[in-house]
Parts: sequence; C-alpha cells; structure tokens
Amino acid sequence: MNIKLHTPKSLKMGSGMASLKQFLLSLFATSVSIALTFGTAAIIDYKAKQKSKHEIVMMVMYDMFNSLQSIEKADSTIQQAMDMQLQIAEDTSKFEALRYIFAQLIPKAEYTETTERIFSSSIETINTMGNVLFTENVAEFYQMRKLYKTSICDSITNDLARSHPFSSLKNTLNFEYSFHAVVSSGMLKDMQLKYAQCKQMMEVTDADIDTYREQREQIDKSMRDDDASDDSLKNRFIEIQSAIEAAKAKQK
Repeated sequence: MNIKLHTPKSLKMGSGMASLKQFLLSLFATSVSIALTFGTAAIIDYKAKQKSKHEIVMMVMYDMFNSLQSIEKADSTIQQAMDMQLQIAEDTSKFEALRYIFAQLIPKAEYTETTERIFSSSIETINTMGNVLFTENVAEFYQMRKLYKTSICDSITNDLARSHPFSSLKNTLNFEYSFHAVVSSGMLKDMQLKYAQCKQMMEVTDADIDTYREQREQIDKSMRDDDASDDSLKNRFIEIQSAIEAAKAKQK
C-alpha cells in the first residue's frame, strides 16, 4: 500500500511566513548595522572637526592677542615720544636732559607669522571654521598687522635713521611724531575691533584665552628647559673633549 504524505497548506504558508519574517529581520538588522556604522563614523568625524575647529580658533585668537599686546606697546611708545616732543617744545631747556631718553623710544611690532601661515595655507581652514566672516576678519587682521609694522614701525625707524632728530633741537621739533601717532591709534582701534568681533563670533572669552595662554606657556617652558638641558650636555661634552685634548698635548 502506497501512502502519500502531503504537507498541509497551513504548514506551507507558515513556513513561507517564517522565511519572510527571517528575511525581514535580517534586512532590518543589516540596515541598523549600516546606520550605526555610518552614524558612529559621522559622529566621530563631527567631533574630530569640532576639536580641530576649537584648536584652530584658540591658536588664532591667542596669536591675535599677542599681536595686539605688541602693537599696543608700540603705540604707547609713539604716544610717549610725542608727549616728550611736546615737553621739549614747551621748554627747550629740557632737550639735553630728554634727548637720550627720546632716542630710545623706537616702536617695534614683534610677532611671528607661524600661525598666520598655518591659518592661510589651506582652503580646509575655511571648511573647518564653518564661519566665513570669522575667516575674513582674521585675514584682515593679519593684513593690518603687517601694514602696521611696515607703515608705522619700519617707517619711523627709517625716518629716525635718515633725519637724526636727536642730534639737534631743530631736528627733534621737526620730526612728525603727531602724524605717526594719529595713524597708529587709528590702526590699533581697527585691529582691536576685529579681535573683539572674532571673540564674539566664536564665543571665546578672556578666560578661555588665559587658560590657553597658560597651557602654551607651560609647553614653551618645557621646550626651553629641554633646549637648556641639551645645551648643558653639549657644553659638558666640549669640556670633556677639551680636557682630553689638553691631556694628550701634555703627553706629547
């Protein structure tokens, strides 16, 4: 007797439903896995960009802060020289006593261009910043910084070398400190405004800059200590070599 086994339709349908359910679960799991993978990567990329942005912003703001410190000192020197010139004009007998102090009042804008080169070296900086106005302000600040050095500090230094204003009372009174003082004051105010705008745009406080400054100073001090240690070792090596050479010379 032949017995044929038939799978009930309900079981067939159940088997199909189970397979479909399994497929959908697998598809869902794969989708979630992909989403998590790319989502995590996006979060990591976002955090990395935010960190880079913060580092660049603080580096630039610290550089602007230091530049302003130097330029404020230069402007103060110019204002002091102009005041001293006025004192001499009001009482010419003070010329001999003040001429040597006067001669030392030479403004200097001291800064390095390392941060400026880093900031300006790549279009990626703009993309990282995400703030075109901030980037433009920084670029304008650096242009004004360079212009201040050339048109104010270098110009005064060259004029002093050429006219020798401290050699005589007449030359001292003829030197145009007032013109340089007005231009210097105007440029300094423009740079201070750019700096304040940049701080506001990137939500950077004076406390943030002080904290960053302290960190940088610690790093710089560590580097100086390392250099001093290297120099000490080199000097010790030279002393030993010299002693050895001296001993050899005596033996001969």
